[in-house]
Amino acid sequence: MNFSLIVCTYMRAEPLLSLLRSVNEQTLYPNEIIIVDGSTNNDTQIILNENSFKNLNYFKVEDAQRGLTKQRNFGIEQVSENSGIICFLDDDVILGPAYFEQLMATYVNYPDAIAVGGYITNEVTWQLADDKKDPSKFYYDGWMRKESFRFKIRQFFGLQPDTNPGFLPTFSHGRSIGYLPPSNNIYPVEFFMGGVSSYKKEVFSGIKFSTYFEGYGLYEDLEFCLRVSRLGKLYLNTAARLEHHHEAAGRPDNFVHGKMIVRNSWYVWKVKYPDPTFKATLKFHLTVWLLMIVRFSNSFYGNNKKEALTETFGRFTGWLSLFYNKPNMQ
Repeated sequence: MNFSLIVCTYMRAEPLLSLLRSVNEQTLYPNEIIIVDGSTNNDTQIILNENSFKNLNYFKVEDAQRGLTKQRNFGIEQVSENSGIICFLDDDVILGPAYFEQLMATYVNYPDAIAVGGYITNEVTWQLADDKKDPSKFYYDGWMRKESFRFKIRQFFGLQPDTNPGFLPTFSHGRSIGYLPPSNNIYPVEFFMGGVSSYKKEVFSGIKFSTYFEGYGLYEDLEFCLRVSRLGKLYLNTAARLEHHHEAAGRPDNFVHGKMIVRNSWYVWKVKYPDPTFKATLKFHLTVWLLMIVRFSNSFYGNNKKEALTETFGRFTGWLSLFYNKPNMQ
């Protein structure tokens, strides 16, 4: 099965080089690699000229195509006709050697799959589950991990998600893919991270990435997956492993990020639940406020007090804007 890799990058020449070196070590190599560079300098182009990679095509885009979702849509247009699967990777990840082999095998073993996500290994510490049912732990499929403070607080106020990890709750604010364990199992999901994703090429004959999510594009992957899930089955393969190193370059400032957290989560929620119940709506706003208060507390007790305070103001501004300037649904 021919497959293409698209990497959208912005001002991250060195992390991109590290990613491509890990692609070189793959047991299954992409039939084509498409780099879509939105950088405002030439560092990425220079570093790729100095380092050769097989099947690589480089594209530098200008303002009109700059931004994660726009760059992804641009990259899709460059994919060869004989490609069956399109993979996306963030420019700050490092692949395990069998990442693509495991990803492609999922499509063979699960013929109903129209999209498959990979699994990040370096962000959460998991252990095999014990029999203690410790309330400070989160248990899933024979494994356990530390339960985060925000979910402990949500449990106290009756605002825990009403779905499994990988599925959007009726009032949004669910458990991410990081709450699925490193079991080597394949899990049905409703969404996964766009930076470690793959889709059958046929998906893009009907839908594209939404340009509502400008620039950094927070939650654009979640929104896109929710629309894809209307077309067929999505899976998460925990044996398709990689590391995410969260490169700081190219990220928005904390105030803008705080606004995006609230406004974009509202947008995604409305994509899945366009007409939520009063109870779900109340829970959405209560959860926004609870998480805002938790983030505000980090400005007193956290390691990055100024950043936490700035993000809190951004969240509050974003929440207020939902009442006088709601996002336009596309």
